[in-house]
Formats: sequence, structure tokens, C-alpha cells
Amino acid sequence: MAEAETIALATSAGNDDVNRRDFVKTAGTVAAVAAVAPLLEGAPAIRTVHAANERVQYGFIGTGGRGQYLLQHMKDADLGRCVAVCDIYEPNALKGAEIAGTKPKIYKDYRELLAQKDVDCVLIATPLFAHFPVTRDALLAGKHVFCEKSLVFKAEEVHALRKLANERPRQVLQTGLQRRYSKFYQTAKQMIDKGLLGDVTHVQAQWHRNGGWTMKKVDDPARQRIANWRLFREYSGGLTAELASHQIDVADWMFGSHPEFVTGVGGLDFVNDGRDVYDNIALIFSYPKGRKLFYSSISTNQHLPFFGGQRTEFGEKIMGTRATIEITVGTDKEPAIGMWYLEPKKPEPAAPAKDKKEAAALAGASLASTGKGSKGFPVLLDSDQVTDKDSFLSKELKYARRWLYSKGIMVPEEDRNPVDVELEDFLNCVKTGRRPLADLEVGLADSSAVILSNLAMDEGRRVYMNEINKMGRDAQS
Repeated sequence: MAEAETIALATSAGNDDVNRRDFVKTAGTVAAVAAVAPLLEGAPAIRTVHAANERVQYGFIGTGGRGQYLLQHMKDADLGRCVAVCDIYEPNALKGAEIAGTKPKIYKDYRELLAQKDVDCVLIATPLFAHFPVTRDALLAGKHVFCEKSLVFKAEEVHALRKLANERPRQVLQTGLQRRYSKFYQTAKQMIDKGLLGDVTHVQAQWHRNGGWTMKKVDDPARQRIANWRLFREYSGGLTAELASHQIDVADWMFGSHPEFVTGVGGLDFVNDGRDVYDNIALIFSYPKGRKLFYSSISTNQHLPFFGGQRTEFGEKIMGTRATIEITVGTDKEPAIGMWYLEPKKPEPAAPAKDKKEAAALAGASLASTGKGSKGFPVLLDSDQVTDKDSFLSKELKYARRWLYSKGIMVPEEDRNPVDVELEDFLNCVKTGRRPLADLEVGLADSSAVILSNLAMDEGRRVYMNEINKMGRDAQS
């Protein structure tokens, strides 16, 4: 597919009724780089927000399902002002403008949005295969960029985006990895750094669904693939990119390092609807010092063996020599949960056996008992920590809440959805020039792990992370 058509397709994330003829009509037949140049002429001057209290004006590219979700959060949290939206599919664009509620300008061609001078920054929620070209053109247009994960799709894009972004250090580039902005995950990381879990050696993570993505039928067979872009390799990184990327990033963050190699198996075994991405994957990532991430994503069962079965689908278990944390991010309807479990006390050494019969009996007894498990305790957020600065009443309220937590009557809750926090932080970074938590290198490391994990499953071998350094170089020369 020509790049110009690819970019045009980019603005229809989550859309089931995309017309391929509209793509071609909008994109034209000229190369994308040539097409974008006249629109962006003179644009690389960075749009600056001068005052801390000045509202950031943003454009939104890709107002399908995910885009509409983010726009709703931007509106509910009263973040910035939407001055432009873009989607190749007109109903999506109109819906995005309606959600924004600010009478933004509406475009079919995102390059026209980038040429709008009052746009300080853009948020990109397009299908994965178009993340890089849209992000690249936005940076070239002098805009700050928030791009949903995975940040890039192909190996050559890792190198190209790093080079381009590093040439523009004043422009903010943030990746949509919202767990980095969750108080529960931040607290878990603090507990690890303080040694409360001992030596963290393993992470288990899953995203299990019973059904998952389904092939949506459309009237025009020519639109079938793009309307179901997540299910086809030419557009999508499959389960690894769309789901595992979040949890690979969690392991990187908690371990404080990136994996050295990955191995795994993927299969197209249970869903026969014409897709060509795997419907189940199992991955093992090996980190320095022998640490491991065990990851699985399946489409036949959604049970989550954490939190006593109170939640389903996704979560992470962080295991150390002294304690374990079970954790999952919240949704719009469900709070985040964080529980930690101390390692059971090791049994006292048994007295030496007096004879062979007693020795055999002791051996049998030790095999029959695995020890008593420990009670789980809620991960306490800063708002529940008692400090010397607290008033008497404040301390008593905190102690009361902690007692209710211990009895299972209440659980700690974040005061804000991490999605709202990450979006607000992006706009604050635009104002201040501060580096975001989920920055360029976090996003590229995550994307590299996705690309190499899929390669490991496709080729049935151990793939080393440093292989990315040579992959795609020919495309950049």
C-alpha cells in the first residue's frame, strides 16, 4: 500500500464503516512527503503556550472508538480546548466534534489540521500502522505530540522516530501508557525501591478474554480488512501490540531495566474468522540477573487468578523474595486494585531423626505440607499514610480507613482515573517543557519489545533485544 493511502487510512481508528474509495480520494496518488510539504511550509516553528494558566489548544487525529474515549475524558476533566478534529470517516469526525463540545474545525485530511496555526499540540489515536507517519508529520509541523501505544509499528520506524524526536528536544512526545500515571503502580514501584518486596525476580502478567476481538461484517468486501484492522498483520501488531504492550512496560518499570531476550509461541487455533494475527500468545522475557516476565493472552477464558477472583481479564503479579504484589489498573466502572502478600515465615528446622523409620516419616510429612499462605494487605496510597503533619482528626480517620481495609470492608481507591492524569500531564508538559513519564524512550523500548516478540513467535526462536539495532537500517539509508 502506498504511504499516502496509509496515512489517509490512519484517521479511522475504531471505525466499522470506512470507505476505501474515500481513502484514495483523500490521500491522492502522490507520495505523502511531497503532499505534506506545501501544507507545512514554514510550520516547524514550535507553537508555545506562554503562560502557566493559558489553556492549551489541541487537535485530535483519529476520532474512532479510542479517540472518542479520550476526547470524552478530555472534556470531563476539563483539559485544554479542542480546536480541531480529524477523521477520514465523516460520522467519526462529527461525533468527535460533538464530544469535544467546543465547535472544533473538522478535517478529513490530517495534514490540513497540522497546518492550523492555533493548534499547540495533537493527540493521535489512529490504527497502529499509521502512528509513525502521523507522528512524524506532526513533529515536522512543530506540534507537541501524544500518541497512543504502541508508539511505532516497524523496526525502521524505531530508528527514524528517535532521530527525528532527538533533533527536536523542545517538542514534547508522550506515549499512551497510562499505568505509568496510576498511583497504585507508582506506589508499587516505591515499595520495590524501598526493598519491601526484597529482590524482585519474576513478574506474571495476563490479558485473558473469552471472545475478544470479533470480525465485523461490512457491506463492501473491499472494506473488510481495514474495518477490522486489528486482525490483520499489515495494519496491526496483534495481541502483543494491543494488549501485551501495557504489561511489558510494567515489567520494564518494576525491574528498572529492559529485557535481554524473548521467546514464545503464538497460535491461530481457536478463532477461524479470516484473521491472520494470533488468537493466543505465550511469551517469556529474560531480564538481567535472571529475572523473568511470564506473559499470556488468550481468547477462550477470562479468569484472573488474583484478588480472590474479584476481577477478570488483566493484571500483574510482581514477586520478590520477601513479598508479592497483585495489581491491576482501574476502568471507568471499576477501581484499580493493589494487594500485597508477605512471604510466609520459614518453618523452624526439624530436630534430627532418631532412626530410619522416623526419618522416613518426617520426609513424608514435609512433602505433604506446603505451608500456610499469608493474608493480603491493600497497597496503601499516600493519602492513607500517617505523617507527623497530620492533625489528630486526620490521623484517626486514616487509622479508621486502614482498619476497614484490613477487614475487607473498603479498599483504597485512586482519586483520579490514570487516563485523566496522563492527559493532563501531557498538557502540563506542553506548557512547561517538562519530560513526560511515558516519554520517547519508554515508548520506543515498548514498541521494540512488541516487534521482537512477534518475531520470536513467528520464527520459533530466542530473539535478542539488541537485534533491533540492525533491523530496518537499510530502509533508513
